[in-house]
Amino acid sequence: MTSLHLFVRRGSLAAAGLALGLAAALAAPGPAAAVPDPGAVETEKSSPEDVAETRELIAEGEVPAVDEVRHSDNVRLLAEVPQQAPFTGPSSLGTDIAFQGDHAFAGNYDGFVVYDISRPARPRVVTRVLCPGSQNDVSVSGNLLFLSTDSSRSDDSCASTSQPATEKSSWEGVKVFDISDVENPRYVAAVETACGSHTHTLVPGRNGKDVYLYVSSYGPRAEYPDCAPPHDGISVVKVPVEHPERSAVVATPVLFPDGGNPGGPVNPGVVPTSGCHDITVFPKLRLAAGACMGDGILMDVSEPESPRVIDRVQDNTNFSFWHSATFNERGDKVVFTDELGGGGAATCNAEVGGERGADGIYDVTGKGDRRSLVLRSYYKIPRHQAATENCVAHNGSLIPADGRDIMVQAWYQGGVSVWEFTDSDAPREIGYFERGPLSDTALSVGGSWSAYYYNGHIYSSDIRKGLDVLRITDRRTDSAGKVRLDRLNAQTQPDYR
Repeated sequence: MTSLHLFVRRGSLAAAGLALGLAAALAAPGPAAAVPDPGAVETEKSSPEDVAETRELIAEGEVPAVDEVRHSDNVRLLAEVPQQAPFTGPSSLGTDIAFQGDHAFAGNYDGFVVYDISRPARPRVVTRVLCPGSQNDVSVSGNLLFLSTDSSRSDDSCASTSQPATEKSSWEGVKVFDISDVENPRYVAAVETACGSHTHTLVPGRNGKDVYLYVSSYGPRAEYPDCAPPHDGISVVKVPVEHPERSAVVATPVLFPDGGNPGGPVNPGVVPTSGCHDITVFPKLRLAAGACMGDGILMDVSEPESPRVIDRVQDNTNFSFWHSATFNERGDKVVFTDELGGGGAATCNAEVGGERGADGIYDVTGKGDRRSLVLRSYYKIPRHQAATENCVAHNGSLIPADGRDIMVQAWYQGGVSVWEFTDSDAPREIGYFERGPLSDTALSVGGSWSAYYYNGHIYSSDIRKGLDVLRITDRRTDSAGKVRLDRLNAQTQPDYR
């Protein structure tokens, strides 16, 4: 998944942290410091003023009523599959999604779910695998599925229990499953990584015999024996496809020799860089874009075990926490997201404004090692959300429409936004789907964690409610329907051309 680091090692957010994150997001003169992605979150009762404001917005029709569905005319909700046991507890939060063939693999803080999406309007659960370990970021490749564990556990098994990171025996890292039988996934390997694995990015090897995982993690502390500072890079895990039990860390490249963005007080409101949150690779172009807390980077990944930073940017005015990255289809633009408030705050409102907790659109200029990232504009959903709704830019993917740069993106309780950035200076929303707040009296983390386009449909992993399947019908996106993929890991960007 700082000054608001309420790390419950790591990725879970206590109710106190939620309240602090919200207060900081609204009160800080600059961008508020981010907190980790939510974990087992208790509902935090809102102030009487926030409750009154939320109810007034609902009464006036500015915000949907609690759980009311709204969408633009060009977007339809085709199906919704609610969370089912054993993923119905307070810690069972839906996270990322990967796709392969006719299946979607959805992470959950308590494990993962396999869905059959051969009929998108009637998806069905194939199996549920109980394997707690936040946040269970997921990717797939052939017969293998990878899960990120970013909370300290008693061991590397799926029967592990929570254990303090101050204990040397604690484990966190990447788990590997064999999914050759999707109805019965089999746990086959585990690799411990420094500071755990908040997210990971699958990087194809050149020989077809290996795949690599770029493991992003952060939040070092002197008292953590396996996650002590400095922590200024990533872990590279090599996975022999035919022998995943031999998976191992083969490199720990330092991406920030100078330590990265120092954050406050030098750059008030900015989270200090101590690793990366997420990396997207574009294998066809041998490029990667990294969102690394206080820094955005462009990397050459021609040698998967030795990624090289070729440009680095900061935005100490509007970005608080560089969270994720997406290339456009030609690879000459990168959309970086700022997760202001860490996903636990209400930041989609007039008070926060349109340039914080938003996307930054960067053009990639130059060639080779002289390529540079140049900020062009910001995009944020134009629909203000209630004070009881956590809302900020989060995970999305391209919709591969001919001649256009169009993205679908999750905004937590801000819903799902389809937006165009063909003109880097003038991004605009062209469609949306959202529900009303989970509550009109309390701020409780929920909404869309990830929204991705796959083979003609949009799939949204709702943190509390399960899987939503959407369809957009629009002349600007219709051409994307002819693009068919065998697999999609959104952070391993395909060449759609």
